[in-house]
Amino acid sequence: MNKIVLLALLAFMGTTLSAKSAAELKKEEAALKAKHVKEQMEREKKFAKEQKFYQGKDYNLSAQKVDKKDLDSVPEIEPENDFDMTDVYRDDI
Repeated sequence: MNKIVLLALLAFMGTTLSAKSAAELKKEEAALKAKHVKEQMEREKKFAKEQKFYQGKDYNLSAQKVDKKDLDSVPEIEPENDFDMTDVYRDDI
């Protein structure tokens, strides 16, 4: 009889300890998530700082613009062969 009582007492204590462990586990998970979020935010700050140099607004490309006056002086090049396929569709050949 003593063995049954002792076994029931151990089972009850085991469930009580596991309940405490679950609460502690949730607390540890929350702390771990907060740590990961903080680390990710630091990575994003670093990325934002590095990406500053890759944005188009940071470059001055006005020297690369084409002047409309220069386009008027460029001669238009006519194609050497006029691509005419009318002979392919003619019925009298």
